[in-house]
Amino acid sequence: MTVRIQQDGVIATVTIDRPQVRNAVDRATAQALADAFRAFEANPDAHVAVLTGAGGTFCAGADLQAIATGSPNRLQPEGDAPMGPSRMALSKPVIAAIEGHAVAGGLELACWADLRLAASDAVLGVFCRRVGVPLIDGGTVRLPRIVGLGRALDLILTGREVGAREALGMGLVDRVVAPGQALAAATLLAEQIASFPPRAMLADRASVYAGLDVGLEEAMAAEFARGLSAVQQGVAGARRFVQG
Repeated sequence: MTVRIQQDGVIATVTIDRPQVRNAVDRATAQALADAFRAFEANPDAHVAVLTGAGGTFCAGADLQAIATGSPNRLQPEGDAPMGPSRMALSKPVIAAIEGHAVAGGLELACWADLRLAASDAVLGVFCRRVGVPLIDGGTVRLPRIVGLGRALDLILTGREVGAREALGMGLVDRVVAPGQALAAATLLAEQIASFPPRAMLADRASVYAGLDVGLEEAMAAEFARGLSAVQQGVAGARRFVQG
């Protein structure tokens, strides 16, 4: 199996397990990743997912050796993406735990996650620029939204290496931790997020994503509509606060 799924309490950990090729994703692995996150989405007992890679590497992108030998990843415009889940719009949070390289399609997978934690010696970048492979798993869409247009174009046009500290400074990653600690830190953060009353948190998360593509007035109205459904939970929380 090239993808491992483990659930501990309400946290689901999805691990790309192809360390011999730095967790590069071939067609079968992409399918397994997509299936893993479909299962996470459908599981009411799994509240937050952590995506990571085995053997000290997050993901080196698509498996170029498989592509070169005539076994390309899925390239249809609808359905699962070439890297698997990167077209999915999940209703629950995903955290990327990055050790080693998160490059090319691996960077696109990391950008698909809601949050990114990286080891201090991690390396990120659009390395596919160097071999003439385009970003087709959301990289050109998500990078500008995460780091801004100028920085996104810098990464996309140059394909340069970005260390964890620089990535933190530009907002490409959200936390930097000691080497070897990305998964543990991501799991701890997932547990913290999962401990919050879920309806309000998930409504706010959904409003953030929905508001990216509409005008201010429509986004505000949609935020209110989603939030209204969670107000009763908020009232109960306020009563608990007042009562100490």
